[in-house]
Amino acid sequence: SDAICNFVICNDSSLRSQPIIFNPDFFVEKLRHEKPEVFTELVVSNITRLIDLPGAELAQLMGEEDPKLPGANSTASGFFRSLMSLKRKEKGVVFGSPLTEEGIAQVSQLIEYLHKNLRAEGLFRVPGNSIRQQILKDALNSGTDIDLDSGEFHSNDVATLLKVFLGELPEPLLTHKHFHAHLKIADLTLFDEKGNKTSTPDKERQIEALQLLFLILPAPNRSLLKLLLDLLYQTAKKQDKNKMSAHNLALMFAPHILWPRNVTANDLQENITKLNNGVTFMIKHSQKLFKAPAYIRECARLHYLGSRAHTSKDDLDLLASPGSKELQPLKSQKRSRLDSCHQEETQQRTEEALKELFRHVHNMPDSAKKKKLIRQFNKHPTALTPGSDVPSSPAPRRTRSRSFSGLIKVKAASDPCFL
Repeated sequence: SDAICNFVICNDSSLRSQPIIFNPDFFVEKLRHEKPEVFTELVVSNITRLIDLPGAELAQLMGEEDPKLPGANSTASGFFRSLMSLKRKEKGVVFGSPLTEEGIAQVSQLIEYLHKNLRAEGLFRVPGNSIRQQILKDALNSGTDIDLDSGEFHSNDVATLLKVFLGELPEPLLTHKHFHAHLKIADLTLFDEKGNKTSTPDKERQIEALQLLFLILPAPNRSLLKLLLDLLYQTAKKQDKNKMSAHNLALMFAPHILWPRNVTANDLQENITKLNNGVTFMIKHSQKLFKAPAYIRECARLHYLGSRAHTSKDDLDLLASPGSKELQPLKSQKRSRLDSCHQEETQQRTEEALKELFRHVHNMPDSAKKKKLIRQFNKHPTALTPGSDVPSSPAPRRTRSRSFSGLIKVKAASDPCFL
């Protein structure tokens, strides 16, 4: 139901049997490219719904302030920092340069080759031959055609060179701006029935937060990250042969894709385990992390199909009200009927979600927050009233309540973890 069906008229009979592929994130990408400020505010407002980012950390994520990173003011390991900085000054076309599509095209050759050689024991842990690596590095920097299947290079040469490339980027693949957000995502845990925080990771919220955070990565970083995490995921699937689990791979790659540049293990101290576990989680769940959450898709779709004007930038409504303007006529009458049907299904899901949500609010302990939420329900055209059907048994108390708009968005996405 997240995708919109397309009818394509094709006069070429040889192509009619081919499947029609529709990108469910089409409107998300369209919004990102055409209205980046609206897109960023939409995504970031939902990130802050999931994780607590103080003003300074939020400003860093938005690029309004320079990131304040561990080890920035430390004088320890000065030689190490100077050496790494010097290494990155020796820029090539690919290695040591800011990430570009050209660089990704060159490095993707390494990734493609490694996909065919995942059984090598100790892949990414066992170092390759330094001479062969330098030959390969020079070839990639100069744009020379390379035949990696010729047998001239070993899989360990290629794997080590991929790590070198990532390590020589001016900033980590996940960028300095996102560093503090990743620390907060690692802290997302479940609550017990009494509303107390447990030590059990809240995987669903972590996945959702990573999906959102990856949406606002620079396009080249996101492209390469997807290629890399997929490679590591496939490598971990063959750990019976290569002896490299997701955790082992995370230990190899966390310093290159997540740690701030020019820092040592001492700089990170208690955060090292958290960062390594975070990369382990990304590898294990990589197949889910590059899809926009359903409510982001719906919001982007409605933004272009114009079901109703948004009341504010930071509360883009997912739902069309009964009295809203009709959609603009589409080119195809069939497409109009399909879209109308999709709207009806969305409205029905919304009403069911609102009923469930009101039952939850009704069973909350009496408080000013509860009264405020009930007042907002009464203003909503499809909201229930206090006398409506509600369960008699009280629900467990939660320690945290979100904004009304945030609750609606999550429930509209059919996410059970909305507090």
